[in-house]
Amino acid sequence: MSSSIATAALLALALLAWLAVSAARRAARRRDAWNARLAQLEQQVAEQHGAFERAEASRAVAEAELRASEERYAAALRGSQDGMWDWDLASGRVQLSPRWKSMLGFEAHELADDLQGWGSRVHPEDRAALDEALARPLASGSAPADARFEHELRLVHKDGSVRWVLSRGVALRRASGAAYRVIGQDTDVTQLRRVSHVLQAVADGTAGAVGEAFFPAMVRHFAQALGLDCAFVAECADQPPTRVRTLAYWSDGTLKDNIEFALAGTPCEAVVHTEQAALHRCGLAQMFPREAGWESYLGLPIVASDGRMLGHLAFRHRAPLGDEVLVDAVYRIFLARAAAELERIQALARLRVEASGAVAS
Repeated sequence: MSSSIATAALLALALLAWLAVSAARRAARRRDAWNARLAQLEQQVAEQHGAFERAEASRAVAEAELRASEERYAAALRGSQDGMWDWDLASGRVQLSPRWKSMLGFEAHELADDLQGWGSRVHPEDRAALDEALARPLASGSAPADARFEHELRLVHKDGSVRWVLSRGVALRRASGAAYRVIGQDTDVTQLRRVSHVLQAVADGTAGAVGEAFFPAMVRHFAQALGLDCAFVAECADQPPTRVRTLAYWSDGTLKDNIEFALAGTPCEAVVHTEQAALHRCGLAQMFPREAGWESYLGLPIVASDGRMLGHLAFRHRAPLGDEVLVDAVYRIFLARAAAELERIQALARLRVEASGAVAS
């Protein structure tokens, strides 16, 4: 009996020992697994930290390059021939270049280099839009790409007239992202807008006009778009040309009856005989007494595709000509159309003459 008890006790002790060893092994495996996981997490943290440091370094380099790029852009603006302004946000001082001031008719000393002097020239109706255009470049923490701006607005000239300008610039920022300075360049685009307006107005006004109807439409819309008192288109009445007759004559807001007149003693004579444009900005009546009542003149030749002189387009005005005169390219577009229409009309007239002659014979 005692031996059976002893055997059972030994078995129990052996079982307990086995259980203890098994538990220890499982604990060791769990510890090893945990340590391995911990090492893996530490490795991931180290990799992420390294990636973060690299990203920070790249961002710092990118920001430095962006600031350098903005400085170069600002330097390029300062070196241009357009009107410059340089706004120090801390002091509120706005330095206006002599070119910027002269663009608006001012001497350098006549306009203060401050926000009031600058802002006083912005057209009242455009101030809110300009503030909106500058808001993003001036905003702290905004994206680096938002540092530059481009906006079209009106500035008021010293004489009260309006100048359209394209304003482009860049906000210079500190490493924190806060803007501390804005450098801008204003390019006068008044004439470009005027050219665009004239081209569109005349193109729209003559779009549906063909043949003889083209000429009244052309002179009317040219005169109205340019703001001139008189416009007419005339063809040569004889060869070599000594006289011309108008195909359309627009004056003082209405279409007048066509007339025929001698070229001698008129500014039209030089246009027809030299086949070159003639411009008299002022003093027209003093040079050509026949032009009494008219102060200025612009004449442009109409030449056939084979080089023949067909006639001319002319403008007269009772005041001196200034910005009303546009580059020749504006007129050439419609002069080519006028030449084609005039050639077609003359060809049809010849055919009618030939046909009537054939019938008569």
